[in-house]
Amino acid sequence: MMPTELLNPEDQRRVKKISTSILISLISASFNASAIDSVSIEGGHGEGVDVGRVGLQWDWGKQWFAAHGWHLGGYWDASAGVLHGRSGGPVNNDVGDFSVTPTLRYQQTDLTTLAPYFDAGVGAHLWTRTTITESIRSGTAFQFGEHVGVGFRFGDRGIYDLSYRFQHMSNASIKKPNHGVSLQLVRFQIHFNWIMQNLDKMA
Repeated sequence: MMPTELLNPEDQRRVKKISTSILISLISASFNASAIDSVSIEGGHGEGVDVGRVGLQWDWGKQWFAAHGWHLGGYWDASAGVLHGRSGGPVNNDVGDFSVTPTLRYQQTDLTTLAPYFDAGVGAHLWTRTTITESIRSGTAFQFGEHVGVGFRFGDRGIYDLSYRFQHMSNASIKKPNHGVSLQLVRFQIHFNWIMQNLDKMA
């Protein structure tokens, strides 16, 4: 390829624009292929346990029951994290927690202002151990996880997302013991839609 310094200024601008367009196309293709819409980090605690997780979200791209500036949508939420036992007793384990959860979100449609929403979901969790503390034991590594949450999106076109969640996990008495664990969580997300739209403007 001819070095850009051998080209006149107009051709240099044309080459840079083409290169930028190719780069944006490659980035867009990678996002479209994986269909990832946002990433998240969350932390919190329950009785005798702390938790930290990271996650990826895939938006369903649906708007049901749209009325009065609100609509019902949803997304897939995949996460991985650690449950850390802190009971003060002799048994305190670090337990890996992997999950996939379909989540419904009732949200304000306009993202140009502070946009509140409500979340609810029920999903599947897999623990790497069945004992977190002496008082938090499960007969199975498989757990059901249900949560409700409230939050808001903010920043340019709602790129940022902050929420509070209450979550309960148990094996629904598939096999005893089934002590279950309840968690209070704070989650922060970054959405990719604003980033991709601004990359497009640069082309």
